[in-house]
Amino acid sequence: MNQWWKKSVIYQIYPRSFADSNGDGIGDLNGITAHLDYLKELGIDVIWLSPVYESPCDDNGYDISDYKHILKEFGTMEDYDRMLCEAHRRGIKVIMDLVVNHTSDEHEWFVESRKSKDNPYRDYYIWKEGKRDENGRTAAPPNNWGSNFGGPAWEYDSLTDMYYLHCFSKKQPDLNWENRTLREEIYDMMDWWCRKGIDGFRMDVISMISKQQDFPDGAVKDGLYGDHQEFVCNGPRVHEYLREMNRRVLSRYDIMTVGEALGTTMEHAKRYAGETAGELNMVFHFEHVSLGERIIGKWTDKRVPLKELRDTFNRWQTRLEGKAWNSLYLDNHDQPRAVSRFGNDSPRYRTVSAKMLATCLHMMKGTPYIYQGEELGMTNAGFEVLSDYRDIESINVTMS
Repeated sequence: MNQWWKKSVIYQIYPRSFADSNGDGIGDLNGITAHLDYLKELGIDVIWLSPVYESPCDDNGYDISDYKHILKEFGTMEDYDRMLCEAHRRGIKVIMDLVVNHTSDEHEWFVESRKSKDNPYRDYYIWKEGKRDENGRTAAPPNNWGSNFGGPAWEYDSLTDMYYLHCFSKKQPDLNWENRTLREEIYDMMDWWCRKGIDGFRMDVISMISKQQDFPDGAVKDGLYGDHQEFVCNGPRVHEYLREMNRRVLSRYDIMTVGEALGTTMEHAKRYAGETAGELNMVFHFEHVSLGERIIGKWTDKRVPLKELRDTFNRWQTRLEGKAWNSLYLDNHDQPRAVSRFGNDSPRYRTVSAKMLATCLHMMKGTPYIYQGEELGMTNAGFEVLSDYRDIESINVTMS
């Protein structure tokens, strides 16, 4: 198929904060439609649309309760169809955020799953018995894993006296990809969106869909909980699942795929996105946005070591050459603003920093991704109190 994504510039839209069409203070689909001419003039080829699905929004839409309905705050499916049609009319493609490592705990699958141990949906999620005390009563989670958002990665459910796994918020139970029926449901949903005419998927934390099935304790580094990364990232069946997904859905359409791949090395990237791998077109790695991190990671104001940043870009550029395709990004909805992090966001240097970073990004080989506002040289928000934030990860890290 035509590898159009190799010559595209992709623009990420976070709908809630992009453009409000009706004055309610919330960005929406009609606001996006109204700005398509701006994006066309900017030179955008593809819109990556962050989640617009129905959701209780515990994690800003990455906790999906219905994959085939639009969140009312953002509009209707008719609004979505109009936006997609108008984008295509201008030669702009649209890819959807695909979140299938977990769902919301309000998704009908999980509502059914927690009702009883013999419910048909029980095995759609990862349920485990806890550790028991000397009297045989449940006393602790199955292992010591911590959540990526703080606290334990297991939530106790008294109805069946068992725990479910959530690598993120407790309102985001992890799906059990070992279950073939679940996988077929996911593929059917993906096919439904492809038949609507979308142009691909950005796959949220897709490297985490296969877990090591003995669920061992993780090493305790900082804090109370064990690190689960080596047991959930790049797991034993992840490549099998992605090849199956490709055969079942992706290869049938002229679409692009990019996977958010936590814990991914260059060798992993070659397996995910190799020219003949039959999995994904490219992945997001995290090496360059993890430089200089310490305990508080991306929330520190420690300056990024620029020589290491240059060396990291050079390494990914040269070692993937002819083996896999690079994705290029400096920030997104999970990261600080590029000008504040990699440049100088003072009034004197903000513009020149933004131009320097844009030159850096667009002169490398790969597909560049721009986060909304990056083209304006936007800086970090100047929030002064924790209550201003609407991000569960930021709040939990600050309070921990």
